[in-house]
Amino acid sequence: MSLRIGDTAPNFSVATTAGEINFHEWIGGSWVFFFSHPADFTPVCTTEMGRTAQLAEEFEKRNTKPLGLSTDGLKEHFVWIKDVDDTQNTTLKFPIIADPKTEIAQLYDMIHPNESSTEAVRSVFIIDPNKKIRLTMTYPMNVGRNFDEILRVIDALQLADEKGIATPADWTPGAKVIIPPSVSNEDAKIKFPQGFDEIRSYLRFVEVS
Repeated sequence: MSLRIGDTAPNFSVATTAGEINFHEWIGGSWVFFFSHPADFTPVCTTEMGRTAQLAEEFEKRNTKPLGLSTDGLKEHFVWIKDVDDTQNTTLKFPIIADPKTEIAQLYDMIHPNESSTEAVRSVFIIDPNKKIRLTMTYPMNVGRNFDEILRVIDALQLADEKGIATPADWTPGAKVIIPPSVSNEDAKIKFPQGFDEIRSYLRFVEVS
C-alpha cells in the first residue's frame, strides 16, 4: 500500500509496550511521529530510540506523540528498552508496537524487499490531529535519522497551519517565512500588517511570531 501526503493514516489496533492501542483513538488531538526500525538489539536502532526518549520534552512542547515499531515482539521490546535506557542514559516511555507478523509494517509499506523481507526500513510518518499524513521520509537500514530535521519539519508544518505561510529552504524557527503566491498583496498587507519584503511578485518574505 502506497501512502501519500494528505491520505488518512490507516487505523489499526495493536499491542504495544504501553498496552493495546487503537491508533486513531490514541492520536486524540495530538500530532504523531510514527517511525519504524529494523530490529531490537541493533546499534543504529538503539541510538534512535534513545534519542527519541531524550527528546520527550521537545515532542511534548509540539503536542506530538512518538510511536515506534519493529517486527519484534513485546518480550524483546521490554528487554531491549532496558538496554536503550542504560546505553543512551535516558528513560524510554513512549510506546513501541510489536509487529512480529509485519501486519502494520505492510499496511504502512515499511517492508522494502531489496533491504529485507522481514524487517522494516526506517520509515517516518508525521500525522496531524485530523489523522492526515503530512510528511513521509524513508531511510535505509544503515543510516540513522536526523532528529533535528524531524523536529524542524514538525515546527514548519505547525507554523504553516497556524499562519498560512510556507517555509523556505533551510528554514529554522525564528527565520523569515514565505507568503504563498495564492495570497494577493492586498490580502497580505491585511494579514501581515508588520510588512513584508517583496523580492519578486511570487517571492515575498515576512517575519512572524
